[in-house]
Amino acid sequence: MLLLRVLSLAGTALLVGAAAPDLPSVTGQSPVAAGEYLVAIGGCNDCHTEGWMMNPGKVPAAQRLTGSHVGWNGPWGTSYPTNLRLLVQKMSADAWVQHAHTMQPRPPMPWYNMRSMSEPDLKAMYVYIRSLGPAGEPAPDALPPGQKPATSYIRAEPVPPQKG
Repeated sequence: MLLLRVLSLAGTALLVGAAAPDLPSVTGQSPVAAGEYLVAIGGCNDCHTEGWMMNPGKVPAAQRLTGSHVGWNGPWGTSYPTNLRLLVQKMSADAWVQHAHTMQPRPPMPWYNMRSMSEPDLKAMYVYIRSLGPAGEPAPDALPPGQKPATSYIRAEPVPPQKG
């Protein structure tokens, strides 16, 4: 009985001190295919590809992930989706992973989802985005609260229910 208790405690100590198990990751016919899949299911095109929400899946690959001049406006000010194709051209795969795991941009970017992704998945996304090549222009700079955007924008602010 004592031996079982000692083994149980030793196993608990190993679990507490051990690193978290590797996160699952997606595999595909190639890293580019896996990255394309992750970008699609992650909804990256929804914001980072201008016109995507009006024509989902029908924007040519040559125009995808080039950012958008349509801003997202709310209490935080106005933010614009980054041109990911220009961004990854300036980064190594490891720098992209570091960026994804530490970034905290303005809404509506779900940065907390990127932080939860495995390194192999983030690297697959990087390889896919980089395979598209540089294209487009940088997105406009974010605006502070209270400054009216000169571009089109989507108002993203909760409206309380009406009484009565």
